[in-house]
Amino acid sequence: MQNPRDVKTIDDAKKIVEERGLSHVKVGLFDNDGIMLGKYMSKSKFFSALESGFAFCDVILGWDSKDQLYDNVKYTGWHTGYPDAPVRVLPHSCREIPFENGMLLFMAEFKDQAEALCPRGTLRRVIEKAAELGFDACAALEYEFFMFQETPESVREKGFRNLKPLTPDWFGYSMIRNSVHSDLYHQILEMAEVMDFPIEGIHTETGPGVIEAAIAVDSAENAADKAALFKTFMKVLAQRNELMATFMAKWSPDYPGQSGHIHLSLFNRKDGKSAFFDPNQKHNVSQIQRHFIAGLQRLMPEFLPMIAPTVNSYTRLIPGFWAPTDATWGVENRTTALRVIPGSDKSQRVEYRLGSADANPYLSLAAALASGLQGIIHQWEPEEQVKGNAYEQDHSPELALPSTLWEAAQKFKQSEAARTMFGDTFVEHYAASREWEEREFRKHITDWEMDRYFEII
Repeated sequence: MQNPRDVKTIDDAKKIVEERGLSHVKVGLFDNDGIMLGKYMSKSKFFSALESGFAFCDVILGWDSKDQLYDNVKYTGWHTGYPDAPVRVLPHSCREIPFENGMLLFMAEFKDQAEALCPRGTLRRVIEKAAELGFDACAALEYEFFMFQETPESVREKGFRNLKPLTPDWFGYSMIRNSVHSDLYHQILEMAEVMDFPIEGIHTETGPGVIEAAIAVDSAENAADKAALFKTFMKVLAQRNELMATFMAKWSPDYPGQSGHIHLSLFNRKDGKSAFFDPNQKHNVSQIQRHFIAGLQRLMPEFLPMIAPTVNSYTRLIPGFWAPTDATWGVENRTTALRVIPGSDKSQRVEYRLGSADANPYLSLAAALASGLQGIIHQWEPEEQVKGNAYEQDHSPELALPSTLWEAAQKFKQSEAARTMFGDTFVEHYAASREWEEREFRKHITDWEMDRYFEII
């Protein structure tokens, strides 16, 4: 029987569905917020969609993570009547869902006019720009996420307070924890292998119930697919075990935030060799890598809403909690936003440590790669390398990051580099969606405000 990951063509996709005797398959795609949306589709409908695409209501490009409709975007809305948008199925994305008795999952993406807003399409356009410059991009994403002994019902009954983590206390890299809960860890590892987002390493992190998983390196497009699927099905697997996983940037002020670090490298298309590795330079950093670092650094403040996309993202970016506060770089320095990792021709890379666990993998990777390419195009040079604790040092005001989502959206909207790399249509739509997110937050009164002002002010 055909292996799902050997499916490459439309004919391959039809063959594997027939071989498995499936009456339906699953088809899904990712929205602005990195949320996978989709449906079970009949075999006949799926075969038709493989040949000529299918239609998906474009409301999913016009609503937020709580299905609330944007009132400030041009592409879709009540003014357009929310028509269908054309979608293409990606045969090569075929995967088996391990807990659905041989069920197959196929990914899809928007096409035609809607492709300008499609997160996966946005990343692919940046990858194509890299190819035009003579580079293939490789990436690996790693995520921290908290696990709770809760269900979607219990967290709501508790008002999201007094939640019970999977394990107590601070116990990073614990052999005890991963041995006691080995059944869960093995389920995660098996799912990752079957669904082709193999995990290079997984361990407990610092904090109650927090786990970190590093997904194996791949081409940039594949890496984003794998990261997006990992986040989605990690939540599914948790809930199937009567647990919950959260990728919020920061769920509690008492614990470190949750990162979504991105490891990036470029290889020359002509000979397949690293464009970042030069053994004759300090730390093996080639001139191309220096320009790339400079682009990451200079454009980090402008591209921030693609990396830190929620109101909650900005509660993570504070000193002393393993998250950067300025667009700094250093060599093997985990207090900086960019960590250069010296290595061999295969492993020389840069880690984009600003990345947040709540980010859409397609958009965070697109932002990181695009900013680095801009550095190469303009031959920018990075600021002075930071040595020691970056939190205790003064940095150039130009390296300061926006402190709120609203401020970040304004900077993004005005960015010429963003418009060059992602297109005016995407920039305007995405900036509006982040403005909407901030406005939604402002409608609510927090517990902190009630406690601080109700009686005294």
